[in-house]
Amino acid sequence: MTIRDLPAARVTVRPGLRSELQPSALDRWNADVHAAAKEEPVDTISILEPIGADWFGDGVTAKRVSGALRAIGKKDVVVTINSPGGDYFEGLAIYNMLRDHPARVTVKILGIAASAASVIAMAGDEIQIARAGFVMIHNTWVVAGGDRNALRDVADWLEPFDAAATDIYAARTGIDPKEIAKMLDKETWLGGSDAIAKGFVDTLLPIDEIDTKAQNTSQRRPEAAAHKLDTLLARLNVPRSERRELIQAVKGGTRDATASGMHDAAVMSEVSDLLESLKSI
Repeated sequence: MTIRDLPAARVTVRPGLRSELQPSALDRWNADVHAAAKEEPVDTISILEPIGADWFGDGVTAKRVSGALRAIGKKDVVVTINSPGGDYFEGLAIYNMLRDHPARVTVKILGIAASAASVIAMAGDEIQIARAGFVMIHNTWVVAGGDRNALRDVADWLEPFDAAATDIYAARTGIDPKEIAKMLDKETWLGGSDAIAKGFVDTLLPIDEIDTKAQNTSQRRPEAAAHKLDTLLARLNVPRSERRELIQAVKGGTRDATASGMHDAAVMSEVSDLLESLKSI
């Protein structure tokens, strides 16, 4: 199989509509999973953050990947992935870039390739996955507000994007599109061996290529918790500008901490309190 057997994806953005991180993907994402420490070749692109720019100046964007591909030129490229997904439309744009790359693309899923990140992964000529890794696929997930007519219009507008994802996964795996659509409807998680069996991935990644630090989920990185807070606030129809102010206020409230460990703990405490209060609304 080659990347040229895969369909191109149409990418359009609708003003006022934002594709958001899926909370279930954030819960499973261990941001400490990365490639084992060694001298990486210059032809490696790392996708180890949410897809799309975020409040913190982080995130993997199409602009960043485009710049990396220009620097690499017409040479083979390795793409390492450990991402909970994010902006689905940005993910489609990155998928198109990798699909159109004139040389071989090898994708290595170190941790999870969820949502938009799973679409990006499909652009590989060869896809490898960690034995404990996961691929997650689901329908396009957005946050929208409005009356029934506005929401019905958004649902209709999203249908072609779900169809595009179905076409991409079906072309990669050989699974009937109707079966793929059912997998998207229910949000499907595939472990390493299962992903290989179903054709989403080709082989297991050698264990010595992955470095995993133990993660205590109760002490998750403040950035991950803030992403989850942003998603919950968006579901409550809080405008984006206000969400940014609230998140920055939570982060800024502990700037006087004397140590980074105290800073992270304080931020986590404040974000956790806000999350718990939102769950009861």
